[in-house]
Amino acid sequence: MALVSSVALTLALVGCAGPGSLGEADGFVRIDGSSTVFPITEAVAEEHGRRHPLVRVTVGISGTGGGFEKFSLGEIDINDASRPIKSSEVATTADRGVDFVELPIALDGLTIVVHPENDFVDYLTLEELSALWRVNSEVQTWRDLRREWPERPISLYAPGTDSGSFDYFTQAVNGRAGSCRSDFVATEDDNVIVQGVAGDVDALGFFGYAYYRENEERLRAVPIDSGRGPVTPSAVTIRDGSYAPLTRPLLIYVSLAAADRVEVANFVEFYLDFASELTTEIGYVPLPDRLYEVARERFVDRRVGSLLEESRAEDWTTLHQTLMRALSATGVEG
Repeated sequence: MALVSSVALTLALVGCAGPGSLGEADGFVRIDGSSTVFPITEAVAEEHGRRHPLVRVTVGISGTGGGFEKFSLGEIDINDASRPIKSSEVATTADRGVDFVELPIALDGLTIVVHPENDFVDYLTLEELSALWRVNSEVQTWRDLRREWPERPISLYAPGTDSGSFDYFTQAVNGRAGSCRSDFVATEDDNVIVQGVAGDVDALGFFGYAYYRENEERLRAVPIDSGRGPVTPSAVTIRDGSYAPLTRPLLIYVSLAAADRVEVANFVEFYLDFASELTTEIGYVPLPDRLYEVARERFVDRRVGSLLEESRAEDWTTLHQTLMRALSATGVEG
């Protein structure tokens, strides 16, 4: 996959744990879930495989929601997630006897993209985004959004309905996860969105920031005005939370039972050791170093449960601030 091809040389030069330093365990690690988190996890899995060839790591892409279903059934050991676990998913995992440790691994900004030859969409307000994407939207042409824009039909592309990106976007923009118009091209493969928007001057789509970074020559990112003026997604605006409300944490959820297997525990520790470097290489935004230390403590101590479950987070649209407060508090208390 294109997003992970550039990291191999960097990792080969990193003076970090060599072969065998995590033990000589064999076995398997099963991972599924978010297509947004996939490039990071796949890169970790490839490097881990070079250093620990006796451990087989598989990484699937069934979307955050699809991954949580497999996770709750014990079919996978780790779920990649581009949104926090839902209260209903917490209840399901509990009913099925699956405990988990929640580990944030990066920051992302959902990026709205158009064709580079689209020179009239200078920015979009949250109200315009909602008008475009809400249930039963009457917006069909660019002029329906702004009178001065051309009367040409808009082609819409978005992550599939099992995707955490879809849930997060619809929650942030329309006020309820999953609340969205139905006449768009939906896919769990973000590269399909890239190809669709890059091939149609009147297309618009959204996905994680790294996919935009990988395709900057083929796409243009649209600044978003949430009430304080238009803000373009960047490492700076995602890190400081000013690209609101579309900044979000990326996470992995580790089964507590699976973590008792040495190959899974070693893989997760390996993941956290490399998360910052890989996140930067792939195009997402790393957490502050001290928060990776907090994540390591959470895993070593097997702190079960979620910091960011939707019932605990005050508002998914301020999830960046919620994450930073929660992790900082955990670090102080820990």
